[in-house]
Amino acid sequence: MANTANNNSTDERTGAQAPILQVRNLSKAFGAMMAVNNLSFEVSTGEVFGIAGPNGAGKTTLFNLITGFLQGTGEVRFEDKNVTNLKPYQICHRGIARTLQIPQVFSTLDVFNNVRFGAHFGNKHLKDGSETEIINSVLDFVGLQEDKTAIAENMDLLHKKLIMIAAALATRPRLLLLDEPIGGLSPAEIGPLIKLIRRINQELNITVIIIEHLMKVLKELSDRLMILHYGEEIRTGPPAEVMQDEQVKEVYLG
Repeated sequence: MANTANNNSTDERTGAQAPILQVRNLSKAFGAMMAVNNLSFEVSTGEVFGIAGPNGAGKTTLFNLITGFLQGTGEVRFEDKNVTNLKPYQICHRGIARTLQIPQVFSTLDVFNNVRFGAHFGNKHLKDGSETEIINSVLDFVGLQEDKTAIAENMDLLHKKLIMIAAALATRPRLLLLDEPIGGLSPAEIGPLIKLIRRINQELNITVIIIEHLMKVLKELSDRLMILHYGEEIRTGPPAEVMQDEQVKEVYLG
C-alpha cells in the first residue's frame, strides 16, 4: 500500500523534522473538573508519540479535542493550519484519522464494506475504481484480505481492531491517532499488532500518536512519551528517561 503524501517535511533553517501537530494552551472542562488543563505540546512529522497516564488523566478527551468531537479552548494546528473549530469530517479530510478504545464496526456488514466507509467518507472526489483499489490495498496491508467477506460481528476482538485501523488507513491519513489499540488483547496478539503499528509509521510514512497503558509497548514503539495527570503534562521525553522520573513513578507507575 503506497501513501502518496509527503510526510517528510523539514525545517529549512535547521533541517529538523517540522511539527505535524501543535497543541497550544488546550483546555476542556466538564463542570468543575478540568479534563485537559492548559496543555501544550508538539508532535514531529514522522515520529511515534506515546501518551500515558492514570485513568481519568484526560487522554481520550485530548484525542476528542484534536479530532473535533469535542470543543474546548486553545488551539490545535495541523501542518501549520488551525483546525480547532473544524468538524470531525473536515479534520479527517485534512489528513487526521483515529481509532477508538472499544472497536466500532458496522456489525452487519462484511469487512470490505466496513473499510469502504473509511475510503468513501474520508476521501473526496474518488472514483469507484480508485476507491476499490484503496480498500484492497489497505486489506492487504493489515492482513484482512482473506477475511474481506466475513461479517464484522463474527470477528474476534483483534480482527475488529484491525477493521477499525483499516478503515482509518483507508482515509489516507498523514496523522493516525490510536486509542489503546493493545487493550484486551492476549500476549500472543500484542506482538503482531506492535509490528503493524511500526509498519504504518515506517512503510506508510504516517505519524502516529498512541495512547496506551502498557508501558512496555510504549517504550518499544514510541520516539517520545508524554505522561498526563489530571489533564496536565508532567513529563515528555524519551520513554526510558520519562519512566525514571520520580513524579511519573509516583502518579503512574506506583
